[in-house]
Amino acid sequence: MRLALDTNVLAYAEGVNGTTNRKAALDLITRLSDADTFIPVQVLGELFHVLVRKVGRKPQHARIAILTWQDTFPLVETSSNVLLSASDLATEHHLHIWDSVVMAAAAASGCRLLLSEDLQEGFTWGGVTVTNPFAAIKHELLSVLLGS
Repeated sequence: MRLALDTNVLAYAEGVNGTTNRKAALDLITRLSDADTFIPVQVLGELFHVLVRKVGRKPQHARIAILTWQDTFPLVETSSNVLLSASDLATEHHLHIWDSVVMAAAAASGCRLLLSEDLQEGFTWGGVTVTNPFAAIKHELLSVLLGS
């Protein structure tokens, strides 16, 4: 089953918001399939912003993090079709455009789940369901995927 990662999962893995969140994110990521886990390019841009502007990392170090994630999982480009779908999603469901781009990219790559702590749990669009991977009770599909 294909899934996509949102910015907060990668940010936590990078140590944003403490060691407890970092450990939880890294534990999750190590249990995911490299071939079936995708990162929307938008997420890498957001991660760079978080690491530089909010955490205070030097841009060179944030760039290394971006390159490392790019080498870890396949990327989903923000094509014109993804952007158009995102604008429809933002308009119809009153989401921020950048969250919509992440969701539309996940849908374009055939993902069933988008792992995100920030978006509405259970929201489904284009065949993609948002679920919080850090919640005490995991979404059924994620539980099956993780073997828990």
